[in-house]
Amino acid sequence: MPKDDCNTSGDRLYQMLATLKSHDFRITPQRLAVLKILAASEDHPSVEQIYEKVRVEFPTTSLATIYKIVALLKELNELLELGFPDESNRYDGKKPFPHPHVICTKCKKIMDPELTSFDELKEEIARKTGFRIIHHRLDFFGLCRECQKVE
Repeated sequence: MPKDDCNTSGDRLYQMLATLKSHDFRITPQRLAVLKILAASEDHPSVEQIYEKVRVEFPTTSLATIYKIVALLKELNELLELGFPDESNRYDGKKPFPHPHVICTKCKKIMDPELTSFDELKEEIARKTGFRIIHHRLDFFGLCRECQKVE
């Protein structure tokens, strides 16, 4: 099942487990906990946020363990890393492929808008520049609805 065809967190969890198994990685309880968090997460958590959730079930887990699991998933292309210069990186396990994001500059919420014309935009950019697009990142920054109400 292609990564972009995973419609549920269960599908996504299954895909990540299959990838780990196909590369002969053990499915430790901590790895499984991280996979479950990332497969179900809508909010693009940081490593620290993942760590806090894992510690509820596995209190002796170290932050270094979570960093190693995240690095492994990123290496296997099962995780999209969103790097930000002024804060910790955030991770998308539901959609581990390049896609646009809308980011609140106040509360740091990240959303994945469904854009029907996005593929057309990539094609237009390639056509107009002569580039063969290999990877992209498109982020829109602004204030989410909740933060607009507080202004």
